[in-house]
Amino acid sequence: MSGIAGYFQTEFDVERNHTLYAIYESKLTNMQDSLITNCHENSIIYMKHHIGFTASNFSVAHRDSLSVTYKNRTASIVFTGNIYNSNELKYKLSSYDISAYELCNEELILYLYLVFGEDIFKEINGGFSFAIYENNSLIIVRDPIGIKPLFYHCTNNHFIFASQQKSIFAYGIKPELTNESWCEIIGLGPARTPGKSLFKNIFEVLPGNYIKVTFNSQGIISYQTHCYWELTYNHHADPYLDTVDKVNYLIKDSIKKQLTKDTTICSLLSGGIDSSLVTSIAKSMMDKENRELKTYAFEFEGNENFFNGNSFQNSLDRPYVETMRKYLNSNHKYLTCDSLGQIKYLKKTVDMRDAPCMADIESSLMYFCNEISETNNIALTGECADEVFGGYPWFHRDEMLNSNSFPWSKDLSVRTSLFNDSFIQSLNLKEYVDDAYKTSLSKCPESDCSNEKDKRRFEIGYLTINWFMMTLVNRMERCSVFSGLDARVPFADYRLVSYVFSIPWEYKCKDGSVKHLLKECGKDFLPPEIINRKKSPYPKTYNPEYEKMIGKLLLEEFDNNYALNFIVDKSKVIDYINSSKDYGKPWYGQLMAGPQMLAYILQISYWLKKYS
Repeated sequence: MSGIAGYFQTEFDVERNHTLYAIYESKLTNMQDSLITNCHENSIIYMKHHIGFTASNFSVAHRDSLSVTYKNRTASIVFTGNIYNSNELKYKLSSYDISAYELCNEELILYLYLVFGEDIFKEINGGFSFAIYENNSLIIVRDPIGIKPLFYHCTNNHFIFASQQKSIFAYGIKPELTNESWCEIIGLGPARTPGKSLFKNIFEVLPGNYIKVTFNSQGIISYQTHCYWELTYNHHADPYLDTVDKVNYLIKDSIKKQLTKDTTICSLLSGGIDSSLVTSIAKSMMDKENRELKTYAFEFEGNENFFNGNSFQNSLDRPYVETMRKYLNSNHKYLTCDSLGQIKYLKKTVDMRDAPCMADIESSLMYFCNEISETNNIALTGECADEVFGGYPWFHRDEMLNSNSFPWSKDLSVRTSLFNDSFIQSLNLKEYVDDAYKTSLSKCPESDCSNEKDKRRFEIGYLTINWFMMTLVNRMERCSVFSGLDARVPFADYRLVSYVFSIPWEYKCKDGSVKHLLKECGKDFLPPEIINRKKSPYPKTYNPEYEKMIGKLLLEEFDNNYALNFIVDKSKVIDYINSSKDYGKPWYGQLMAGPQMLAYILQISYWLKKYS
């Protein structure tokens, strides 16, 4: 499933006017066409009175599944994503005279809604977004973690929603950029303030939220936002060994729920503890069913010759991948991406995000997902373990822990070094970033941490899940969707995230062992050298040829996109290209350094031409 889009308007009942019906059908067709994906099977358009729904790669063949009636109430739905606890949800309907066994996801949600109301949203486990229409009201819903994106725009008599912002523009809304847009891009990017977009009056439904849209007797639309799930602190009373058992169960259960039957499943294997644990558990489960789990590892052309280890990335993945390959005896394949492959997808990742994103860290992932999708439907990943279990350096290094800023991008001077000074000064960038940080931190729940350092770690954990993890989750989801691949993230199960969030640091990092809880869970599934491997992030290219190619393309952009000259200082770019490089000083996370800044600006230029 690739995406949804739709409208709720109060100007006309389209079923009473054939001309208007054709106009709004055309709007929906434009929205549908804008949902970028390599799979357009079963795309559908559904219109009724004041609403219109569309989905690309719809999961059911018959439009009848879009509506159900129960006890004289009829509701309609458009849905994208996955539900992992459908069997449990179907069981809830067993005493309501509903034959739930063969219900598709759309029908299941509608019956649950008609029986239990909006309270049922918090019991759905999965990555999803959907919209329900009933009796002249609309509800749009996003999953607890925010795996599936969902945006909206509202006027007095139109409410438009979509998985991709470009679909809102395809409806007829003009994209507008503001100073705030640039503050997000330069000061916070590739992260984004939760709930915001880069465009004026376009907003994002927050994870774990739903929006209910109604209108009054004059046809004026209004909406209210409701939170059905959020990160909260619950005093942790479980003893240590019980905690390990509970975490172990939640990880296994999350993986088990995501191993869909009758489809091809693979795992993305880096040789780190996160992906290795997911792979090993999944393979043990699938072996019992005589099913094959293929494994894939990512490499970059020339890295064996050009790799320079640093404190963030101290080793290549292949030796550890080989250890796991032999340990599991898996059907394994190495995928290699060259510089041209990374550059090829730089613009496509912007198209998918409607925003500059993680440069080649994102384009390479899209390249790999496209390769994998040729022979696989589902890919399991180890994403989110570092965010949930406290694996990043900023949980452990005092200078990062106490930075009084977002620790993954604390130095604004690195971020602004290639931009025009006058442009940066016009943005009040530092004030914007500081406000975003303080506002987000103020929403962190109170804890009963025993000391100030652990309290700070708790706060950093909250920020990391709500900001950094969201960037990586969106990256994985968008890159995989583009290729028609269903990438699943077992560590992002909201039950696991919620439980581990409140576990005290002395358990998470017992005896100073980073991600100790995860290591405990891995003892029965992993060899010691994998358990004890120092964290290494997603791989990137160290080939100097890539940076030369990016630099050349960027300099050409100054001639091809005149507006770029007002934002970026060409002379600074030239000086940087001609200077010696230090790959050990990232400006976002652990990976995005000099070459990624050049590629990021290249993405900005493309985005600017597309939307300004």
